[in-house]
Amino acid sequence: MKQKKKWFSQGMKDGVPIGLGYFAVAFTLGIAAKGIGLTAPQAAAMSLTNLTSAGEFAALGLISAGASYGEMALTQLIINLRYCLMSCSLSQKIDPQAGMAHRLLTAFGVTDEIFGVSAGVQGRLSPFYSYGIMSVAVPGWTLGTLVGVVSGSVLPGRILSALSVALYAMFIAVIIPPCRESRVITGLICVSMAASTLMACLPVVQNISSGLRIILLTLILAGAAALLFPLKENADEEEKSDGT
Repeated sequence: MKQKKKWFSQGMKDGVPIGLGYFAVAFTLGIAAKGIGLTAPQAAAMSLTNLTSAGEFAALGLISAGASYGEMALTQLIINLRYCLMSCSLSQKIDPQAGMAHRLLTAFGVTDEIFGVSAGVQGRLSPFYSYGIMSVAVPGWTLGTLVGVVSGSVLPGRILSALSVALYAMFIAVIIPPCRESRVITGLICVSMAASTLMACLPVVQNISSGLRIILLTLILAGAAALLFPLKENADEEEKSDGT
């Protein structure tokens, strides 16, 4: 029990910056939700059950355009399919003794930022670490949306524009620490940025959805990095795997 509390507390501590950033980004989402006619409870319920900024912003556009449920489901599948890759990666770090219920709850809270922080934890990962992050990040995202709807368009346009870049600031905060520790990661990130820019500009692939482009780049670049620069397991982990 003490170990679980320790993991949960560490998760909450690491989740505070994510929760604050989510609140700022979700505030803009709430304003956009109000603009298409969603009520505060509706927008808050959407954010509580869908922890995805790109997916929710896309959903607002589809709702505004009167898209069908099928079109919305397919769009969400493509945009959020990258979370399956992240969940598969984290499943290798989770304590093998964690049951299916813990794994499903952990998968529900997988976002880009939570994945980045969780992947940086050394050794095995306790589900209670993820619960700690989620206990801060999920309320931050939900409350940010709710406050955004209630506030409406009260704030000046300059402040709203500033809030809209908060998501990118969180991405930068996630990648900087690993870059300082590994030149391979630094190089991979630079190559990823260049490849993403090319895919967004080249005539043949620029019409592909952003979600599908992310999936393709993740599979290609992450696979190449795994082949060229494989990670060596710790001796302790190798001994444990041999013992099992």
